[in-house]
Amino acid sequence: MYSYLKGILKEASMQHAIIDVHGIGYKILIPVHLFAKLPDIESTCLLHTCYIVRELSVALYGFLDKQERDLFELLQNVTGIGPKMALNLIGHLNPVALHQAIHQDNTAILCKVPGIGKKTAERLIIELRDKLGFIPSELKLKIEPPTKSLQGDAINALIHLGYHSSVAQKAIKKSMTELAEDCDLSTLITHALRNVSS
Repeated sequence: MYSYLKGILKEASMQHAIIDVHGIGYKILIPVHLFAKLPDIESTCLLHTCYIVRELSVALYGFLDKQERDLFELLQNVTGIGPKMALNLIGHLNPVALHQAIHQDNTAILCKVPGIGKKTAERLIIELRDKLGFIPSELKLKIEPPTKSLQGDAINALIHLGYHSSVAQKAIKKSMTELAEDCDLSTLITHALRNVSS
């Protein structure tokens, strides 16, 4: 129903963004990594969206590019994967990492995503291997070292929350030394916020 929404970003958190489109505020649920990449409040923002109607809820889900949106829709074709879990997968694994994990039968990577157990990971691999095909060339260009990408997203998230860049970098650096190397983005941001306030 809604392919994308373009308007003024009025509010943002790690869970959602509110975009004003001609006087109407749309609350859009987003993957956790997207928060760090949103523009400043009161700036123009475009999100590619997926509109989902369920028996007890109606929700809009938003992504910065079409590839993530299409992947989100594809994930929901997997048995037992709903919008919340699909959003969680995309929030913790970029499309390239997800493609690689599925084509390499890497259940360990998939199981690092909160809420994904071994059986669900195996089901993802079985049901999506043929549907995903090869990694699109435009996605290959986006490959970054996981640690570098994680730190950058976390620093940007703290800056979005109002912290100075030097404070954000110091807090993230300290948290990276205190946490496991394979920690996820939301855990890193939460831990860094404790370091900022301590």
